[in-house]
Amino acid sequence: MSKYKIIFTGPVGAGKTTAIHSISDIPPVKTDASASDMAKSRKAETTVAMDYGVMNLDDGDKIHLYGTPGQERFDFMWDILTTGGIGLILLLDNTRSDPFQDMRFFLDSFGQFISDTSVAIGVTQMDLSNRPTIDEYHQQLKGVGLKSPIFSVDARRKNDVALLVQSLLYSIDPDLEGE
Repeated sequence: MSKYKIIFTGPVGAGKTTAIHSISDIPPVKTDASASDMAKSRKAETTVAMDYGVMNLDDGDKIHLYGTPGQERFDFMWDILTTGGIGLILLLDNTRSDPFQDMRFFLDSFGQFISDTSVAIGVTQMDLSNRPTIDEYHQQLKGVGLKSPIFSVDARRKNDVALLVQSLLYSIDPDLEGE
């Protein structure tokens, strides 16, 4: 039995906690606290250390899912959580004022980890704001010299989050066999 570790990151309110909750095969562990800064304009509680869940695969392997805090003041957790990770899922909230700036910030902040592993990007809230489009995200990625799977996702839907995880795994190892 193998154990793998995938990291979920992104800005406050992008859906990291929700995504882990929707796909975890165990009740997820959350470290939420009342939001006391700019985050409280987006939601009442925010992750201050990490979220944790587990996906059990059919062959007995496990994927451990770790969600980072979205606030930069908790960035010391980012290095701790990425240690031993095989890849990154970046969630972006399409309703934020500049999701491209968020994307660049997180791609830069996790740049070394991404270059050592891989990244898949999920854009949430596209049902509330259809701009920018997925094609525009691809153009932005191309502009920074990165090729990555990117999808519109609803973090509440297990199938959407599973698609992100699968795309990340295929970008790490293209020879993986589908079921």
